[in-house]
Amino acid sequence: MLPRTRRNPELTPDSGDEPVTRGGGGLVRVRLDIAYDGTEFTGWARQPGLRTVQGVLEESLSKVFRSPIQLTVAGRTDAGVHAEGQVAHFDTAGEFDGAKLVHRLARFLPKDVRVTGARRAPADFDARFSAVRRHYVYRLTTAPWGADPLAARGVVPAKGALDVDAMRAASRKLLGLHDFAAFCRRREGATTVRELQRYDWEQSGYALTAHVSADAFCWSMVRSLVGAVLAVGEGRRTPEWVGSLLNERERSSSVTVAPAHGLSLVAVDYPADVDLAARNAQTREMRTVPPAGCCGG
Repeated sequence: MLPRTRRNPELTPDSGDEPVTRGGGGLVRVRLDIAYDGTEFTGWARQPGLRTVQGVLEESLSKVFRSPIQLTVAGRTDAGVHAEGQVAHFDTAGEFDGAKLVHRLARFLPKDVRVTGARRAPADFDARFSAVRRHYVYRLTTAPWGADPLAARGVVPAKGALDVDAMRAASRKLLGLHDFAAFCRRREGATTVRELQRYDWEQSGYALTAHVSADAFCWSMVRSLVGAVLAVGEGRRTPEWVGSLLNERERSSSVTVAPAHGLSLVAVDYPADVDLAARNAQTREMRTVPPAGCCGG
């Protein structure tokens, strides 16, 4: 197991390193691009006594900036889920040097989390509420020997042969604006209405990759979508069954959640800077599914 924290005496308050901020000016909003191997993390969100991505990053950033840093993230990934294109933001006082911060963090962050980019963002930028869509991939292998050793932490071995054409047909039935309650763990007061914009499967030899994109995802939704369609590929369910799940208003006990380690957040899309404030307001509105026959539906 990796240690919960990683300390470096060079980054204590009396460090001789040149600071990444300079005095003067008001608050600056900083955007971070982040990648991590989620295997040894109990998810993104900070939890007392547990090793989380947010906890590790905030501790390290607070040392660098010599003041408490709190991150807002685009997508709170679950335990074991990876990220290649996670986005977060925080505010700091003074002028900001992004390249210096990336270099500094590379020296002492644990090997399973990296900050790949840091730059000043507009004041209206919000990593969570400004996002217009998130892109995930889920990686499987149909190789008879299972996942290759160097890929085993991010690839799930399939349970035998899969009918990929049937999986593609099932996935298409879920596209669009729907209530995905059957695929989500319930959270009090949270809507389960989402717009699923892409769900397809790419096959290359033994490698099988699901591409899943939506304006937002609720808790465990992507892994439930994958689990439901895998049941079709294995011959246990039909594409019509997958489509019928959209009629349910509670989480379905018939949907198996796919293993966490096959899932990775690969990108988050944002609008142009002039549209950030409008997007923030739109995201905060409670959504509902339009009635039948409305709005081209």
